[in-house]
Amino acid sequence: MLNGPILTYRDATTADVPEVVALVESAYRGDASRGGWTTEADILEGQRTDPEGVREVIERPDSRMLLAHQDGSLIACCQLERRGEACYFGMFAVRPGLQGGGLGKVVMAEAERVAREDWGATTMEMTVISVREELIAFYVRRGYRRTGELSPFPYGDERFGLPQRDDLAFERLVKALA
Repeated sequence: MLNGPILTYRDATTADVPEVVALVESAYRGDASRGGWTTEADILEGQRTDPEGVREVIERPDSRMLLAHQDGSLIACCQLERRGEACYFGMFAVRPGLQGGGLGKVVMAEAERVAREDWGATTMEMTVISVREELIAFYVRRGYRRTGELSPFPYGDERFGLPQRDDLAFERLVKALA
């Protein structure tokens, strides 16, 4: 994959909302997500995001949805949100059939560059479902540090999915941007 066609990046517009929602859903929920390794299908059912949530990221000041295209097709995306000297990294999705080939690392590096160069961010932070040990390990290998800071999962709010277990929480991870 990485030796293939060049990736191009741009910020999403509201016209991209349906395609971004479809990509995020395919990477995390339902049978399609099982084609990659980031699936949450065994711990959460229902939706991962919705058009309103994606539109809010695109339209909110100090926020953007970075899109990665290859040969004109959307293959990855992530949310960036300026929070003072920090940048929040979220809604990260890579097309399931392209996961595991290094694409995620490349897109993360671009997101970190954008946060550092465009916003002057000195740290990147994210939250990850604490039971997602394989995913957390991926981020740790990319230089993120587990903080041990947990926040509750929004049980009862179907916008975040339908939990299949009762021990979900979000763990905050951070990385210094050089």
